[in-house]
Amino acid sequence: MTETEQQSVVVQKYGGSSVSTAQKIRAIARKICERAQSGVGLVVTVSAMGDTTDELIDLANAVTGPDLSPSPRETDTLLSTGELVSSTLMAMAIHSFGLDAVSLSGQQAGIRTNAVHGSARIAAIDTERLNRELGSGKVVIVAGFQGLGDTGDVTTLGRGASDTTAVALAVALSAEQCEIYTDVDGIYTTDPRIVPRARKLKEIGYEEMLEMASLGAKMNPRSIELAAVYGVPVLVASTFDDVPGTLIHRGEPTMELRRAVTGIAIDKNVVKIIVRGVEDRPGVAGGLLRPLADAGISVDVIVQNTSDDGTTDFTFTVGDADAQRALDLVRQQQAVKFRDATHGGELAKVSIVGTGMQNGPGYAATMFSSLAEAGVNIDMITTSEIRITCIVRRDDVPAAANALHDAFELDRAD
Repeated sequence: MTETEQQSVVVQKYGGSSVSTAQKIRAIARKICERAQSGVGLVVTVSAMGDTTDELIDLANAVTGPDLSPSPRETDTLLSTGELVSSTLMAMAIHSFGLDAVSLSGQQAGIRTNAVHGSARIAAIDTERLNRELGSGKVVIVAGFQGLGDTGDVTTLGRGASDTTAVALAVALSAEQCEIYTDVDGIYTTDPRIVPRARKLKEIGYEEMLEMASLGAKMNPRSIELAAVYGVPVLVASTFDDVPGTLIHRGEPTMELRRAVTGIAIDKNVVKIIVRGVEDRPGVAGGLLRPLADAGISVDVIVQNTSDDGTTDFTFTVGDADAQRALDLVRQQQAVKFRDATHGGELAKVSIVGTGMQNGPGYAATMFSSLAEAGVNIDMITTSEIRITCIVRRDDVPAAANALHDAFELDRAD
């Protein structure tokens, strides 16, 4: 085993709001230098500065016009430049403090993906270059959110996927920990902007965090999946405030399993797709949803009504950003006949999450009665072993979240 392989490595990630200005980049560079001087090998992943990705998307739409969508290949190449700017500026800032650093694109860092533009999946990471740079004593800055597809083209991993880049690098390098630094100081029992009594968690298990991330919490769900598979501890902490964060890990010996409900997850970006008059036969769900899956659109809550005269209504939810595309794909597919399809917005998902719910009764009843007392009507319901999700009106989210937080006494630490 070489000296580089024996070196303790930590992977850090800094989000777009953390690197939105030159002053913030310099502040983070100083923090990185202090950490590097402790003797660990540092690999740092950065997102694009501030709203750069949105601005690049607007530029792409402006040059192609309203009647033509930008090429997915060219869009990926364009969007990858945002992280390249952040990584090179970060390396320059570290140099200014007297420490050696090198910036690498996803391709230079050895990140290989499939060829799905806009939502590529990481296939492998060749760590030869990373280990070589770490072995020479450099801080390695890797542009997040991107890689090289198996066709030889630049790919991007999807919005918010710099978290996934960081965890994947931690896995490939057998890092002792992956640290996600952002504009919040940890994971809370729910959104503190909605519920002022929300409490920061010292730690949380992968399963619970995956459910909360899938429902809108401040982490990319794919990064949590990856961390769980390989057992990588992930720390979520504040970029600039020196306060304890939240550790995401297996945590069997120390997790607070006596508390059945860990948190209230909220996702305000929900649209309902309603397909009416669907022929009632085997294969309907697959026929309607396969085009969405092929397009990389995630479907969450699904409800199919009982058959009426050989037809049924089929309803499901998608994210706001995918709503029109999902509706168009349903209307264009030829596998399933239906009367009409439409969508409805202004909805949100409110969920209770906790591994302790698996073997205990009464949590659904408490949830539903609490929402009723708060005057919140439930549109749809879905469950898993460790969560119960209700679709409600978006305007009802504050009342729903506060009522559930009180009902399950989440402001108490014991």
